[in-house]
Amino acid sequence: MKRLIVAAGGGGDAVAAAMLHAALYGDDGGPALILTYSWDRLIVDPVPGPRSPADFTGLRQLTPHVWAVPGTATLKPPHAATLPRLAAELPHTFAVIDPYAGAAGITRQLNELITRFTPETIDLLDVGGDILAHGDEPTLRSPLADALTLAACARTETPVRLLVAGPGLDGELPADVLRPRLGPLLTTFTPEHAQVILPVLAWHPSEATALLTATAWGARGLCEIRDAGLPVPLTAEGPTVHQVDMAGAFADNRLAQAVADTTTLHAAEEHCRTICGTSEIDYERAKAQRRSEQRPTAAVPHDLPTQIKNFEQAAATRGITHTTVRRLAESLGLTHEALPHLTPLNPAHDTRLPASVWKLHHTGVQETWPS
Repeated sequence: MKRLIVAAGGGGDAVAAAMLHAALYGDDGGPALILTYSWDRLIVDPVPGPRSPADFTGLRQLTPHVWAVPGTATLKPPHAATLPRLAAELPHTFAVIDPYAGAAGITRQLNELITRFTPETIDLLDVGGDILAHGDEPTLRSPLADALTLAACARTETPVRLLVAGPGLDGELPADVLRPRLGPLLTTFTPEHAQVILPVLAWHPSEATALLTATAWGARGLCEIRDAGLPVPLTAEGPTVHQVDMAGAFADNRLAQAVADTTTLHAAEEHCRTICGTSEIDYERAKAQRRSEQRPTAAVPHDLPTQIKNFEQAAATRGITHTTVRRLAESLGLTHEALPHLTPLNPAHDTRLPASVWKLHHTGVQETWPS
């Protein structure tokens, strides 16, 4: 494989890696090797934190410490993950980042892959740009995964190119904060590039990558994401990809600096709590505990259309034009199994938006679809 792409935060970054490959490399060299976390939010995986190779059955060993996830792989209960289905539907090879050995372990994984495959290009891709955090930003919510991959890539034996797509689309660092930290524009995603992953986004719950494709199609407005309802502007800056100086990003990221020598995920979490105040896994643990104490909600409430209408009316008063299916599902207390039932009710299902992006009725904002 000529191309190695590291998905900085896993999840949607792994999906976006397929779009990046289409935009930059096309069919040159065949499919890529995409190294990614298996780290799905609680709407998919009821167990907080990332999955390790030991949580899977049916993996394929690539190197002593790297395992590929074929489409036939399964998860040991009670774990769940989107990665096997992603591997089944996209032509690329997906391999699991194992953060339980800390940043030092991820560096070892990378060096083994570089030795084994000698790729012509190595890209570290982050959608949204929170990988460029310094660690003290009040809007930062999930810095740990990105800090670990940034530290690992900064210390590999072979140079890695750092790329940020969709500045601000993850709802963490606003585009205005990110803009001075970005490097030159590398490319801008087009509808043709977005089409490569559009079928995946019919079921994959990624929000930032869904907004990346939506803006590539021309969606504009203000979108609410996550359970907290973070407002994310959809602008012409959304589908852009920027190259960033790796050494500078690593030097400016206090958390990445702190975790660079860690050999366990526990140690990395301790640094995250010290520098950022908390760890995203702590947030997931607390959320999972709250869910366990709540009365289970029926997968598909009988009054679902009415609940959706009430949500839309309230969102419109906040100036919102779009939301995500994940945000809507969590707001209504729905389970992951209910997501397919939302799709037919989505007013955007007959447009060129990803199925996971929900366009509110009667917002007065028109998309500028490319011809």
